Formats: sequence, C-alpha cells, structure tokens
Amino acid sequence: MSVIELGEYGADFTVNPYPHYARLRARGPVHEVRMPDGFQFWLVVGHEEGRAALADPRLAKSPSVVGVRPPEEELIGVHLLSADAPDHTRLRRLVTGVFTGRRVESLRPRVERLTHELADAMEGVEGAATEPARRADLVDAFAFPLPITVICELLGVPVEDRDSFRAWSSQLVAPTDERGLVGALEGFAAYLDALIEDKRAAGPSDDLLSGLLAARAEDGDRLSGPELRAMAYLLLVAGHETTVNLISNTVRNLLAHPDQLAALRADPALLDGAIEETLRYDGPVETATIRFTTEPVVIGGTVIPARQNVLVGLGAGDRDPDRFPDPDRFDVRRDTRGHLAFGHGLHYCLGAPLARLEARIGLRTLLDRFPGLELDPDSGSLDWLPGMLMRGTRHLPVRW
Repeated sequence: MSVIELGEYGADFTVNPYPHYARLRARGPVHEVRMPDGFQFWLVVGHEEGRAALADPRLAKSPSVVGVRPPEEELIGVHLLSADAPDHTRLRRLVTGVFTGRRVESLRPRVERLTHELADAMEGVEGAATEPARRADLVDAFAFPLPITVICELLGVPVEDRDSFRAWSSQLVAPTDERGLVGALEGFAAYLDALIEDKRAAGPSDDLLSGLLAARAEDGDRLSGPELRAMAYLLLVAGHETTVNLISNTVRNLLAHPDQLAALRADPALLDGAIEETLRYDGPVETATIRFTTEPVVIGGTVIPARQNVLVGLGAGDRDPDRFPDPDRFDVRRDTRGHLAFGHGLHYCLGAPLARLEARIGLRTLLDRFPGLELDPDSGSLDWLPGMLMRGTRHLPVRW
C-alpha cells in the first residue's frame, strides 16, 4: 500500500474534505497518509473501524509510547487527552466529581441570559434605517463570546482575558508555525500558574477551578500542581473551541439547506435533531486527537505496525454510508444515534452535555430573534480553519 499525499488534494481538502474521504473509503477503511509538512500517519475513515479504534487500548494516547514528549506536555503537563489508564481513570474521576451534570444544568439560566444579551447587541449593530439588511459576523458576535464567557465564568477565569485565550487557542488548534504554538503554550502556562496561585490564596469558592483545587478522591488522592494546570488548560480550550464551531456550523448548514431550516421553524421540536445532525454531518472536530499503536494492530483488515501514529476520522466515519444511508444529505429528522462527533469509549468528551446545552439555547435564541437570518451573499469566500483537527470557519458573515 503506497502512502497517500494529502497535499495533492489542494485547498479543496480544507474547504470540503468529505468527497476525498469518500473516495478513500471506497478503497478501504484505513490508509497511510502524509501531510504537506511531512507528518505521516494512519487515517481511519470507516465508521465501524473508527468506533472500534477509539475504544481500543492498544491505541494509546500518551506520546511516551513512541518516545516523544511534545511541547504541550513539557509546558502544560499531562491532561485527559494525553493520558492512558490508569492515569486517565484517576484524572477523570477527580474532575467528574466536580464537573457534574448538576453543575452543567445549573448554568442554564446564565446561558439563557447571555444569549439574549448577545442577540440584543446584534440587533443594535449600526446601520441606517434605509439599509435593506443588517450584518454581523456570527462567530465574533455570538458563537465565540457565548462559550468563552460560559467556560470562563464556570472555571472562575476573568472574562476580560478572553481575547488572550482566543489568540492562544487559535494557535493551538490551527498553529501557524512551531514558534507560534510554543508561544501560545508558554502564555497559557504562565497565565494559569498565576491564576491557580491566586485561587489558592483567595480560599474556597464555588467556581470549578477552586473545586478542582479542593477535589479529593475517597483515598485522599488529589490533583498535583502540574495536573491542575493541565486540567484547567484542557477545560478552557476544549470548553469553547468545539462549541464555537458547533454553533456556527449548525447555523451555516441550516442556512445552506433552506428546506431543513423551514422544517425546523415549523416544528421547534426538531432543534435537537438539527444539532445532532450537524454533529454527524459537519461536526466541530474533524479528527480525534492522535493515538499511538503499542503493538501491531489490525484495523479494517490493515495491519498497522507498532509505534505508529493513528488518526480516527470522526467526520469521515460519520459520512460512512454503511452506517448512515445517504450520508451527504443534511436531514434534521435523521436518526443520528451512534455518531462519533464526541468520540467513543474511555475518552468520550467530558464536555458534551455543556456543548449541547449551549448550542440548544443559543440556536433557539437565534431562530426566535432573527427570523430573516441568512448567509451574507456579499461576504466572499469563507475562511476555513486549516489542518485536520477542527472543522469550521474563522468567520461567518450573516445578514437579516
């Protein structure tokens, strides 16, 4: 099997990777591929194979398996996405004791207030009364400030620092170069260390970071300093980046499929279906974070040797016709059970309930407050996030 050069697909692979995934899947569920920067890995594009790989303990998350210690681990520490059992089990037990379903549900009134405040601000954008429509960038005006404000308030992080987080986070999910990535990690590490010390000095509080500081397991185990920094880092980045794209991707796909938008407006009970279909059809995370084979592993009939890089294509698997018939059709009434957008197995996304809550409230507010919302036809081409980790656009120009 020859190595497939993804760079040969050109810019279209970033704009719309799904036809390329479909052609790969027609040749088999697993392929050895190489990025334009030379990074080589095994890509899983089948749903059944991807689901199995996500739960396979022979596919480790710790880069120590291949003798590597990436800058993230050196500067931030080991977090849930870079740990394997039993370390992962221990870390997840400590955080789930604090980040509970009850805590997430308690955020509902605040999320509702915030969405209406953001909608008020959108309605108040400057524009002469004679103009046929008002315009906004939905990412800047709504999809970004909603989840970043919620996660900052939840963790006990000053919301006024969110612009710094956005700059750092953008480098982390779509780095411009190694220097930019390291700079973002250094900025995050220094900020979080100072914030944690402030929390220690201030004493008990009801925010999540203070709860993590105080969290203890039944055996007295607790998070170390580096583990606390890494946990705060992961919750802060993952707690808003994915939700930004979930909201904006849902709006973009609804506006691009007016028949589905009309069905949703006619029957608001379809809102959850619209969110879940977006997660399947064009979810915010294109591929799961990297895994490493601890021994030779057979996936979809292909033998992947030990000490190899593996990426599970979440978006590719969720367009597999063997699992979802007519997968390239966006259908808010579809049965989407079993989609991989939040992962599967041990590393299933801890923040999935919060992401769904914010998306549900945010989208309901947008639909109610902006009945004439549409994509801005004068905005030009969309600026897609580079790389294969996140799926979305930097901006989403709309008008109403």
